[in-house]
Amino acid sequence: MNTCPCGSEKSFEACCEPLLKGERSAQTAEELMRSRYTAYVKSEGDYILETTHPDQREQIDKKSILDWSKNSEWLKLELIDTSQGGAEDSEGHIEFIAHYRKKGVKNEHHEIAQFLKKDDKWYFNDGQAPTPVQVVRTSPKVGRNDPCPCGSGKKFKKCCGM
Repeated sequence: MNTCPCGSEKSFEACCEPLLKGERSAQTAEELMRSRYTAYVKSEGDYILETTHPDQREQIDKKSILDWSKNSEWLKLELIDTSQGGAEDSEGHIEFIAHYRKKGVKNEHHEIAQFLKKDDKWYFNDGQAPTPVQVVRTSPKVGRNDPCPCGSGKKFKKCCGM
């Protein structure tokens, strides 16, 4: 079976191919998200452009999209969170990570994408990077000369702090 690149575990022919060929439109924001990822994998720049909201198309550089698409090895699509975007909704948000390799270096494109429905058709409208989560220490800071918290009886700097 020719598995679809979008990660649905369906065949490409039963999943994203009909959307890329224009045989049908995405029924949900997630389905559009998956098909757009597949379009990057397959270097289908026209599909990326056509599924971008008409109000945003002027900002799209098709040459850059094709360059990124063709010069990357697409590894997997990871959906983190989806809110709204169902068949009856008019807006949806999907947080995702697209894993890819470019020039031998693994990369991640992490984004929260906004999708809008216009004239009963889903479009990608905008995307933004997620807000970084600040890590807050819950235990007291261990100084170099403090006893090691592992219980060895040694100073931290001579034990786990090395």
